Amino acid sequence: MSKCSGKDDARRRGDAGTRRRADAGTRRRADAGTRRRADAGTRRRADAGTRRRADAGTRLRVCFFILIALGAAGCRRDMQDQPKMKAFRSTTFFTDRLSGRQPIPGTVARGFLRSNTEFFTGKKSRTTAGPGTQSIQGQGQNQPQPPQQTQQAGAQANAYADDIDYFPIPVTEDVVKRGRERYNIFCTACHGFTGNGDGMIVRRGFRRAASFNDDRLRQAPVGHFFDAMTNGWGAMPSYAAQIAVQDRWAIIAYIRALQESQRNLTTPAASPSPTPASGGRQ
Repeated sequence: MSKCSGKDDARRRGDAGTRRRADAGTRRRADAGTRRRADAGTRRRADAGTRRRADAGTRLRVCFFILIALGAAGCRRDMQDQPKMKAFRSTTFFTDRLSGRQPIPGTVARGFLRSNTEFFTGKKSRTTAGPGTQSIQGQGQNQPQPPQQTQQAGAQANAYADDIDYFPIPVTEDVVKRGRERYNIFCTACHGFTGNGDGMIVRRGFRRAASFNDDRLRQAPVGHFFDAMTNGWGAMPSYAAQIAVQDRWAIIAYIRALQESQRNLTTPAASPSPTPASGGRQ
């Protein structure tokens, strides 16, 4: 009996050890599976969170670009709808309701600073004390004159009291040549090539132009000729838009040369057309 009992105890112990080992292996396998499942679940949750965050970032970027595109489309202006003030239209932006603004007092346009009064107007400035005259060599103004002509010269001086009697530019050969060129273009139609007032339009029936060889215009100061070309005189219109200031003085220098060249020549016969009184503004 004792031998049988020992064998049974041994089997029981062997079975118990086997069961314990089997239970331990089962638990280890179960724990490993549990851990794997937990790790997989954790990874899946982490991947899902990452994807959600990435998708949210992508959506935000897309929305941002859409907003930029909409803003750019809203700021677009066509050529016919420019943000500008149109001439002579009223506006509520300024208190006087005028879109065109007045220049600041004293504003001078570029290239239009008229600081040299004598050069730009042919008139004496307030500070002019009568500088020495510059004339063409041999000009009759500087020659001795009889008393009667002296009295006439004094009357002429009173008539042109504001006009300068000297050239504000140096009179050179090139200036006179330039004046001849401009004179032939703008002046010969009325005054003729010799300055006798018998130009082509006079020959065709228009009123006779003033002759530069009359004593009145021989004694007239150079500022008078400049004023006539700038502002017009009688039937003569203004040539300020056609003839530059420098060229006006060049023409006057050539007129003085013409007067000197025609001094001792016989004045041509008057035109058959009626000759109105010359001189003076109308």
